Amino acid sequence: MYSNIRILKDIIDNTPLPIAVYSGSSLKIELANTAMIKTLGKGEDIVGKNYLDVLPEIQKEDFFDQAITVLSTGIAFYAENKKVDLLINGIMKSHYFNYSFIPLFDANGKVYGVMNTGVDVTDLHLAKQKIQSVEERLRIAVESSGIGTYEVNLLTKEIKTSDNFNTIMCSENTPNMDELLSKLHPDDLFAHEKAIKESKDTGLITYETRIINENCSKWIKVTGKIICDENDIPIKVIGSIIDIHEHKQFQEELKKQVEKNTVELRRSNDDLLHFANVVSHDLREPVRKIKIFNGLIRNDKEANFSDGIVRYQNKIDQSAERMQNIIEGILTYSTMDKNKQPFEKIYLNEVIENIKTDLELIINEKDAILIISELPVIEGAPILINQLFYNLIHNSLKFSKVEEPPKIIISGQVIKIDDTDSVEITIKDNGIGLDDAYTEKIFNAFERLHSKDQYEGNGLGLSLCRKIVKRHHGSITAKGEINKGSEFTVILPLRQEEVKNKKTGIS
Repeated sequence: MYSNIRILKDIIDNTPLPIAVYSGSSLKIELANTAMIKTLGKGEDIVGKNYLDVLPEIQKEDFFDQAITVLSTGIAFYAENKKVDLLINGIMKSHYFNYSFIPLFDANGKVYGVMNTGVDVTDLHLAKQKIQSVEERLRIAVESSGIGTYEVNLLTKEIKTSDNFNTIMCSENTPNMDELLSKLHPDDLFAHEKAIKESKDTGLITYETRIINENCSKWIKVTGKIICDENDIPIKVIGSIIDIHEHKQFQEELKKQVEKNTVELRRSNDDLLHFANVVSHDLREPVRKIKIFNGLIRNDKEANFSDGIVRYQNKIDQSAERMQNIIEGILTYSTMDKNKQPFEKIYLNEVIENIKTDLELIINEKDAILIISELPVIEGAPILINQLFYNLIHNSLKFSKVEEPPKIIISGQVIKIDDTDSVEITIKDNGIGLDDAYTEKIFNAFERLHSKDQYEGNGLGLSLCRKIVKRHHGSITAKGEINKGSEFTVILPLRQEEVKNKKTGIS
């Protein structure tokens, strides 16, 4: 049978808690278990040596005096998170201990020794410090951001708030629940109640409200999260508030501006529609009369017109017919809902031929040469596509060289752009050209690279071209070289409905 002393010694030696026993005024080490020997790191032969001889590096610390006091008074001493610098294997390293000095009494009640126990809590202490550091940085970040934080104990109704919270709520001290609710605008109580009701399902609280009191009136946004115990019973709400008054004011001002601009835009659209109607209707009658009178002249049997006059009469009739079609197109386009406007098939070669007829005088005057390749059929708004190519061709004729007849080459090829069948059309001329530095600038409204004395115009032609192209989900670019001509490239989808479906996700 093992003796009680042997059993006790085995327990002490094998317990993971460091234990040592000291005696006498020099604190002679009478016992040290394996855990203590390992903790001190001074080797296994420390028993029988004096405390400070084993640990000379702690002479300036309080440990020796604390143990002597316990030895003389018989009153135990306890400490937590005490920093100790120990020299272990020649390396000085800081440790943190929870330790105790406990008096040991003999049969007569006299203290004969001190038992020292200790737990190395270095890892725990460093982890706690790290958490505190993170929490401190988070607190500073929250405070500097202007966010106010709060915590509500749902069982006691106790509220904890940050300084920012009190500042935002215009409170000198932490208010209670009744005071908080009294600050809410009466019209916003419903939003508060709705948020609380919804939080029972979501666990989250969020709403906007106005606070009102004698000192201030402002909009705030409240957010929170409900914390439950292990039985899923709500016990706490933690959250934040933020001052959104300036944001709300900006929203209100923006809303007013949008409403104002909408009214002005609607008025402008109405005026434009009225103008289009007036112009179209007013032009209809003169064009009709031109056709009538031209017909009467042609049918005058007594008149003996030369072949040249007859040819001019035919051109007058053709131009009047073109004018009538353009007027009808403008009227139809201006009165139709832009979102519901159907795109029509457009034969680009026919469009170019009609434009040649419209520009016949300037073409003949400048002896211009137009070379036109076979172009595909596309979908679009006829009146706009006609205007697009009219502006581009007229632009080439206008900016031609004085000493050289204009030569305009119009070519096209079918290409793929983002899996969309498109046509790439180039209008190339031999005119005065342009600097590459201005290839984007020329598409700005009212932008002119030449004075009105040199070339007439209002600077809107190319700007309108880009708008028309964008209206048809296409693109237009320009390039050129001074005195060596210009080249405009227009890319348009062949089918507008295909592009529309891709943009809306319809397959």
